Amino acid sequence: MKVIASLWRLMRPHQWLKNSFVFTGLLFGHAWHDAPLVYRVIVAAVGFSLMSSAVYIVNDMADVERDRLHPVKRLRPLAAGQMSMGMAVLFALALAGGALSLAGVVSPTVLAIVAGYAIMNLAYSAYLKNVVILDVFVIAAGFMLRILAGTLGVGIPPSQWLLLCGLMVTLFLGFAKRRAEIIALDDSQAAHRKVLAHYSPLLLDKMIGITAAGVIMSYSLYTMSPDTVRVQGTTNLIYTVPFVMYGVFRYIYLLHRQCGGGDPSRDVIRDPHLVVAVIVWGCATLWLIHRA
Repeated sequence: MKVIASLWRLMRPHQWLKNSFVFTGLLFGHAWHDAPLVYRVIVAAVGFSLMSSAVYIVNDMADVERDRLHPVKRLRPLAAGQMSMGMAVLFALALAGGALSLAGVVSPTVLAIVAGYAIMNLAYSAYLKNVVILDVFVIAAGFMLRILAGTLGVGIPPSQWLLLCGLMVTLFLGFAKRRAEIIALDDSQAAHRKVLAHYSPLLLDKMIGITAAGVIMSYSLYTMSPDTVRVQGTTNLIYTVPFVMYGVFRYIYLLHRQCGGGDPSRDVIRDPHLVVAVIVWGCATLWLIHRA
């Protein structure tokens, strides 16, 4: 049972929340009534979840020594010595194989996207994570691939404004994560992650401010875009903007006052304000689209 529990923790299932980006096309493409299409998107999301877990395991293997210096990451199965490297390698290969098989069932495009995601993350673990600013863009690219898997991969044309908004959201979360790491690690930051030596709280605050503004502006422009009005059949999505603004401002507050921002998936689940903001935004969006 301990081995199963360690394998489960190694997969980081709470991070699968990030793969909800795969469903973006269904929500904003008016495609949720197409049952076969919904099934394909669900399979694509499961495939991405398995591949992301395989990537996390590879990252844990590469960072095991540095993770032992981190106040939280030292409790991960590999860093804590609860699992052998050999077992972790086999498990990662099994997850990657399952992910590629599921992606291939959906479409060749989704298979290429999931495979590209894996290759990009291998490059990230090997080198790109040490390149300042580019490291965050690589993380953001992973989210963009999720959106493309749930749009181009299943035949749903992606909105350019929505893609831009997705990019801004992921850059915002990426820079916030780096700032949280600097605060949490303090003097040992360079030993844990080399790229942190090139960042500073002041620099990251500027980048967070720019991307936060980008999130709000790009989403607002998306709701008012003629293409959006044509596809969704409503001009009222603009009224969901305040919920997005509140969520962004709340996240910045958590980053500065509540030591949040280090793990976006946990922050969204644990903070009641963010939970309510996301739920209300989602319900309002669905209602406005459905009634149209």
